Amino acid sequence: NVSVKEIRRGNVCGDSKNDPPKAAASFTAQVIVLNHPGQISSGYSPVLDCHTAHIACKFDTLIEKIDRRTGKKLEEEPKFIKSGDAAIVKMVPTKPMCVEAFTDYPPLGRFAVRDMRQTVAVGVIKAVEKTDKAGKVTKAAQKAAKK
Repeated sequence: NVSVKEIRRGNVCGDSKNDPPKAAASFTAQVIVLNHPGQISSGYSPVLDCHTAHIACKFDTLIEKIDRRTGKKLEEEPKFIKSGDAAIVKMVPTKPMCVEAFTDYPPLGRFAVRDMRQTVAVGVIKAVEKTDKAGKVTKAAQKAAKK
């Protein structure tokens, strides 16, 4: 059992034996830039709003620019993306953050990118590279693991 005092906003609960939630080391996402005054390139670090988390994430690599409607690849490793563009991007969170692929867990797989007090882009997560370190394991989960 989990004490009410241990639960905080943004905590993610899951099954300790079947795909337990873990922090993401990095993730690949499809991003659509809605409203950005300049160009977005590798190294850009806006705040990402995913479920209840608000954590800065770095655009590590712009993998490919794609067509917004068809999803077809337009350009391999673009130097930058701008308003109206869609791209597949590798992102790295600056703090531990629990996210999942949109196909597996839709609420943990969509996000908004915020900068300058406005939503700059939106996206869905395609794949996640997780860290080995899991969150806090409760006493109930430890008992279940022994069985």
